[in-house]
Amino acid sequence: MQIYFAGSIRGGGQDRTVYRELIEELGRYGRVLTEHVAQPQDAERGMTDREIYERDMAWLAEADAVVAEVTVPSLGVGYELAAAEQMGKPTLCLFRASSGRSLSAMISGSSLTVREYETVAQASEAIRAFFEPQGASQS
Repeated sequence: MQIYFAGSIRGGGQDRTVYRELIEELGRYGRVLTEHVAQPQDAERGMTDREIYERDMAWLAEADAVVAEVTVPSLGVGYELAAAEQMGKPTLCLFRASSGRSLSAMISGSSLTVREYETVAQASEAIRAFFEPQGASQS
């Protein structure tokens, strides 16, 4: 299984540790195409915005499922989620309610699966529940 992980790169620096832990958990269910989200400065060094867009859209098309951490608002993540929905990709959005932020109605009102969490352990449980009914095998 190929998994596309999305998280706020330019605005979500404070969540890099959470992103790393979520990516590690997702690795139990398949290959995470976007591991760089936890360390974008290395993966995007020397790339133009167009090259980043083309690479990420190719990965999104290749993915079997999408998981997005949506606590930190991001135009890019919103764009990726809309594209995933249009492509019919199973999509899980993880939101930390204790952040003091409000989740966009465009996400919470969509057909995407949204789960709130407070700890990485709770997010891991939401990830497990999302993948195991689909019969995903570990890779």
